[in-house]
Amino acid sequence: MRVALFEPEIAGNVGAVLRLGACLGVPVDLIEPMGFAWDDRRVRRTAMDYIDQVEITRHRDFAAFREANPAGRLVLFSSKATLSPYHQAFKADDILLFGKESAGVPANIAEQCEVHLRIPMRPQVRSLNLATSAALAVGEALRQTGGFPPS
Repeated sequence: MRVALFEPEIAGNVGAVLRLGACLGVPVDLIEPMGFAWDDRRVRRTAMDYIDQVEITRHRDFAAFREANPAGRLVLFSSKATLSPYHQAFKADDILLFGKESAGVPANIAEQCEVHLRIPMRPQVRSLNLATSAALAVGEALRQTGGFPPS
């Protein structure tokens, strides 16, 4: 299981996802360009000292990301999808992909994803925070695949 963030724009969200990855043993891929400088103090402040406990891979673009990760099903989380992750069978080698906060992923990237999922929410709201979405998605995927770290 991996989490991939496509062109993330908010340092605090990336820090929170890195902390999630550290706590649950899930590697995190960052697909550039990012909307902030990598040395932004907000990344480290949100990730705290957990940043040294997570496997982080930065990729110059989506093509480089796919070249580095040719295996594993791409599972896109999108506010445009209709299928719920709670009705989807996850696989241990899935790559959970999340788009940039302001725009998601472009159509050409979405087309490369085998599964498109939307976390259920009330119809009068648009979307969850990126880090919150990642936490819900990773939690469900690890629950289904028995991938949680031992207690």
